Amino acid sequence: MKLNTKLLAVVAAILVLLLLLARFGLPLLRPYVFHGMVMQTSEQNNDFTLTAHTGERVSLADFRGKYVILYFGYTFCPDVCPTTMAQLAQAMKLLDAPKAERVQVLFVSVDPERDTPERLAQYVPAFDPTFIGLTGTPDEIAAAATPMGIYYAKNEVGGASGYLVDHTASVMVLDEEGRVRLIWPYGTTAAEMAEDLDHLLR
Repeated sequence: MKLNTKLLAVVAAILVLLLLLARFGLPLLRPYVFHGMVMQTSEQNNDFTLTAHTGERVSLADFRGKYVILYFGYTFCPDVCPTTMAQLAQAMKLLDAPKAERVQVLFVSVDPERDTPERLAQYVPAFDPTFIGLTGTPDEIAAAATPMGIYYAKNEVGGASGYLVDHTASVMVLDEEGRVRLIWPYGTTAAEMAEDLDHLLR
């Protein structure tokens, strides 16, 4: 009798679980779906060395052991760059502190003519004091951007600015070994970024 009672209890629990899964779907059984483009590569990204907004020379390899969020933009960008940087700053705030400490955001300038370390020091930490701005010579910027498929080009315009820079607006996420794992398109929200990072950092 006790065995039958236990069996009935187990069957009832299974039925309740099946009803809940039928009602709400199978989120626990589904693979996680990222908000960006997942990259399946076993190769490390090419290393590069640039000048940080602190004046120090910094290499991508210096951040092995951390997830690196890599964004190529420029400080005179009127809309895309500040919007993306604000989303990245908010995403970092949405992560719990131990996970946030395992992530480094790098902002690489595609406008080295104007983006001196001093200019980057005013711009980048304003979004988040942990963010690092990087610049260098035109050849150094090209060596960092080109292997990653980053497009950028001057676009002469009227007015005081003189020119804008057309550039790839996506954001790359590199894993602890320096491999590109994820690419977020422009418009990915802070909540979506944080959700993806939370999953990667498990």
